Amino acid sequence: MKIYSYLVLALLLFASCEKEELREPSSLQGSYNGTFQREVVWSESDTANITLTFEENRWTGSSDKNKYPALCNGTFSIDGDTIIFENDCAWTAEFDGTLILDGKYLLTETAKTIEFSRDYRSETNDTYVDKYTLLKHDITINQ
Repeated sequence: MKIYSYLVLALLLFASCEKEELREPSSLQGSYNGTFQREVVWSESDTANITLTFEENRWTGSSDKNKYPALCNGTFSIDGDTIIFENDCAWTAEFDGTLILDGKYLLTETAKTIEFSRDYRSETNDTYVDKYTLLKHDITINQ
């Protein structure tokens, strides 16, 4: 029985040594222009032109369409391939609150672009995906 206790203790110690994946948001620093689209299975959807700026762990944003998506400002963090937004603004209830940039999104980034998306599809929920595609606009090209 003593050996099982040691085995459990060793497993608990090993599990507590997992590497923390949170990383500094420094790779996203700067201003980005791009598009937002809510891809809906059963109908065509609008595309909005958006601007997002990342400074330290803060973000600000704007869209050419009113509350599509609902951008304002807040904080963000990155955990592996996930970007987590917190929106600091107060919103009224006359529009679809799922359009507020807030919560967890799947993140893909390259040297020039970032994409993040949230998939709302399931057996019991609406069938749409929110997709942000952005190009860093302060990139210099070496010649």
